[in-house]
Amino acid sequence: MSAGDDAQEDPPEHRPGQHPDPAAGSPASPETAAIDADAEVVRGRQPPSQRVTLDRDRIVIAALTFIDQYGLPGLSMRRLGSMLDVEAMSLYRYVPGREHLLDAVVERIIDEMREDPDVLDLPEHGWQDFLQRLAHGVRRVALAHPKAFPLVASRPPEAPWLRPPLRSLTWVETFLVGLNSEGFSDLAAVAAYRAFTSFLLGHLLLEVAALGADVGPLDVVDDDLDKSLAPYPTVQRLQAPLREDHSAAEFEESLENLLERLALIKAEN
Repeated sequence: MSAGDDAQEDPPEHRPGQHPDPAAGSPASPETAAIDADAEVVRGRQPPSQRVTLDRDRIVIAALTFIDQYGLPGLSMRRLGSMLDVEAMSLYRYVPGREHLLDAVVERIIDEMREDPDVLDLPEHGWQDFLQRLAHGVRRVALAHPKAFPLVASRPPEAPWLRPPLRSLTWVETFLVGLNSEGFSDLAAVAAYRAFTSFLLGHLLLEVAALGADVGPLDVVDDDLDKSLAPYPTVQRLQAPLREDHSAAEFEESLENLLERLALIKAEN
């Protein structure tokens, strides 16, 4: 945890005592928002860390919940401790620091695809169906956690040559074995992996950016552009259709085009 982590001001929407506890399902009370563990002991009470049962999963789920609500920049161990009604130092027994916590959040996001009943470990109705299910599973995770999804692209992968969003060895193995079982050669399966991940990452980063995710240079510009559009009459005239959201249809059309391209790769290899 860097010294600057906890020196930041709380985000406007982040007020102590208003964080929901994902395990309890209710917001913390103002009295428990500011934790002074030593004062609690002096008063003859148990330290907060002994009153609240902690484990790594609970901490990771709380971190993901925080990011979903407030965004990544505001997350610190101190704020997470307040959200869980414990002192921040209690968290370090389970996660060594913020960077390890973010890696764990990425693992949690990726694991959610495994919990999706529509995503298959092996093709059952052909490779096209297999990839369509996987693509939509990744998109559902991105839409469920738009502010956290950019972490899938930015955190270090398990191996430097893995490509997000299929950035775990388990998922890459599933992908390659699935395509091999459907007649893809090794070279064709690798080419499909590269094309599939490029399509998913490019499309989904743009989509979550439109939903408020912090994705660096892809950040969305404020909607209040009426005055600045005056020198651009064509853009101004077409502003309404340009603002329309066709993300779902565009995703489906692009996916179909990708599958057609992969069919050619399969045939050529």
